[in-house]
Amino acid sequence: MQHLDHDRLVFLALGESEAEGGESTHLADCVPCRSELETLQHVAGLGADTQGLADLPAPPEHLWQGILAEVRAAEELPSLTDRRGPRPPADPTAPTGTAAAPLGSRRSRNRWPRWATTAVTATAAAALGVIGTLTVLRPAAEPPQPQPAILASANLAAYGSTPKDASGAARVLGDNQLHLHVANLPAVPGYYEVWLIDPRTMKMFSIGTLSKSSGDELLPMPRNVDMRKYSVVDISAEQYDNNTRHSGDSLLRGTLTG
Repeated sequence: MQHLDHDRLVFLALGESEAEGGESTHLADCVPCRSELETLQHVAGLGADTQGLADLPAPPEHLWQGILAEVRAAEELPSLTDRRGPRPPADPTAPTGTAAAPLGSRRSRNRWPRWATTAVTATAAAALGVIGTLTVLRPAAEPPQPQPAILASANLAAYGSTPKDASGAARVLGDNQLHLHVANLPAVPGYYEVWLIDPRTMKMFSIGTLSKSSGDELLPMPRNVDMRKYSVVDISAEQYDNNTRHSGDSLLRGTLTG
C-alpha cells in the first residue's frame, strides 16, 4: 500500500488544503496514516490555542534556544515513508521518459517545502515555550509564616462612665508587639492612647495611640518591660493639650495573664 507522504499529511493537518482524490478513502482504510494525521492535527491545535497569549512577556533566552534545538532535531528525522522501510523496486516494464508517472510517484519527486515539515514541530515547541514561560513567571507559593507566640492576654472591659457596649482584647506577642482589638469606643474630641500600668504603684507608660474606635492595631512593645509588674492594659481618651501624662479618663481596662 502506498502511504501518503509525510509532508502532505502536514499540510492536511495545518488545513492548508483538503484531501484530494482517493486520499480520504486511503485515510479511512490506513491506520498508520490516519494516526499520524490525528497526531499532527492535535499538535497544530495546541499551537492555535496559544494565539491569544501574545501579550505575555518574552520567555527567557535559554528557553528559545531549547526550542530551536528541538526544531533542528526534528528536521533531521526521517519521513514516515522512510521509516516504513524501502520501497519496492521499480517495474522494468513501466513506461519511461516523458510518460505520466503515477500520482504517488509525482508526489515523491515534487515534495512539499521543508518548512512545512517542521511547521507543526515549531508550533508545538512554541506552545511548550509559552507553558514554560507561564511556569517561570508564576510566583511560587510562599510557605505560611509561623505565628508569634502569645505571651499574655487580657479582656478589656468598659471602665468608669464608658458605655457598656465598649469592649476590647489585648495580646502580648512573642515578637515584641501588642495586638489590640477594640469595639464601640465612644467618640472623643482628641485621640485614644494605650498604657501599661503597675497596679501596685500606679506607675505607667504609654505604648502608643489607636487610629480608630473599632478594629485591630499592632503596637511595638519595649523589649525589657516586665509584664508581671506592668500587668494592666489601659486605653484612655486624651486631649491635644501637649500634656504627655495620662488624662485620668480611662475608657477600657484589663489585666494581662499568661
